[in-house]
Parts: sequence; C-alpha cells; structure tokens
Amino acid sequence: MKSAHDLVLAAKSRIQEVPLADAEQAIRDAQVLIDVREADEYAAGHIPGAIHISRGVLEFRMSGAPELAARDQAIVLYCKTSGRAALAAAALQEMGYLQVRSITGGFDAWVAAGKPVAKPAMPSFD
Repeated sequence: MKSAHDLVLAAKSRIQEVPLADAEQAIRDAQVLIDVREADEYAAGHIPGAIHISRGVLEFRMSGAPELAARDQAIVLYCKTSGRAALAAAALQEMGYLQVRSITGGFDAWVAAGKPVAKPAMPSFD
C-alpha cells in the first residue's frame, strides 16, 4: 500500500519543480500563481499575486473557471513545503495543462529566504 509520501515522490518524478532561486522569475513569467494550501493558511500570509484554490477543489475550480481553461498558460503552484503542490501539478498535467511548475520547498522556503509575503488587511472597527 502506498503512503502519502510515496504519492508525493511519484508526483515529483513527473512534474517540474522550480528551485527557490528561480521562483520569482518563474512567477513573473507565469499567467497564474496558485496557492493550493487551505484557506486559513492563505489568509495568514501568501506570495503576493497568488490566487487561492485549495488542493481539494483544484480540479473542479480549474474546470469551472473559463479564465483558467487555457491549457497552454504558464502556471506556478505552491503549498507549505511542496507536497500538495506536487500532487496538484501532477493532476493538472493529467488534465492537459502543458506548463505547470511547482516551487521547491513551498511557502516555508519562500518565507525562510526572506521573500515578500502578502497578508489581507484586517478591517478597522474604529
């Protein structure tokens, strides 16, 4: 029986990961940057410009959003450490997306490198 770790390793063997050193350029070159973490993770901080689509609904959202339908658009994905993003990238490739990449090390590596983080502004109740 395969473990989650086995599935991630298999996915990583089939996808393209972007080293952290090249991530900012990959993001600039992409049409879409997707954070596949959960909503609370995204709300706590995310890479600037990222849209949020949780891993659990990714295939459904990609299929249902006309603006995400082009199979030749460049897509960069990330999660906390890169496991969910690898699974997401493999799934998008299976759906026919041609230019899907995942950031090695995910959001944790991004933050550890001192890269910018966006956080939603909290409303003022003054």
